[in-house]
Amino acid sequence: MKNMIKAIAALTAVAAALSFASCAKKAPETKLQQIKKAGKIILGTSADYPPYEFHGQVDGQDAIIGFDIEIAKEVAKDLGVELEIKDMDFDGLLAALKAGTIDIIISGMTPTEERKQSVDFSEIYYYVEHGVIIRKADEAKYAADVASLKDAPIGAQLSTIQVKLAKKYIKGVADDQLDAPNDQIKEVAKLSDLVMEVKNSKIEAVVAELPVAKAYIAANPDLMLASYTFKDDDGGNAIAVNKGEADLLAEVNKTLAHLMSDGKVDQFIAEANAKVNEE
Repeated sequence: MKNMIKAIAALTAVAAALSFASCAKKAPETKLQQIKKAGKIILGTSADYPPYEFHGQVDGQDAIIGFDIEIAKEVAKDLGVELEIKDMDFDGLLAALKAGTIDIIISGMTPTEERKQSVDFSEIYYYVEHGVIIRKADEAKYAADVASLKDAPIGAQLSTIQVKLAKKYIKGVADDQLDAPNDQIKEVAKLSDLVMEVKNSKIEAVVAELPVAKAYIAANPDLMLASYTFKDDDGGNAIAVNKGEADLLAEVNKTLAHLMSDGKVDQFIAEANAKVNEE
């Protein structure tokens, strides 16, 4: 009887060990492991935001270029994988990341507290100011005083920090009302569409990050920058990964650290601005 009990106990122990081993084998792969296994990292971006990311000619072919793209290439290189780029509307990027159709977001994204609720962010790689694009013909009307736009229809790209900046600094909206819609601010997925609306006098101005605003002005001699600029309290731009992907985030931060210390980010920005002026 004792021998039978010992045998049953031994079999139970073996079964438990096998069960544990089976569970261990079924542990889900991390995103970093999946990326290395696939041999590629999928970048989500919105390529209407020069000099961050935009369409340009490379060897006579259309390509997505910009300084964010150069940063993404460096992340991929450091991971030893290929880079795949998915171009989509800015307001769809977070949903795509959560759904797993992209692995990271590099798209001039500000790490706001609201966004931090759903994704994790890298260290900030670029601090910016925000400017206002107006028509040159309206320089006397809008260029010198931000109050001149208080009652004018203006635009900002959908789901960006510029929407709240426009509400706060141009429309005078209180901080506790910044999430409420404003019928004087047109929000559109593509910044290029808003720039066309300024050119066609459908709206009077567009709020955009300063490097981006300068790029559009360089391409449109009938536009100019107003004299006033804004800063946002949430900081600059960072790379987004899904919540809990600590190993991937660590690798991203490692790449950013050496790019910034080597002055590469500034180099990428200068090169992207030069490319914008060529297009």
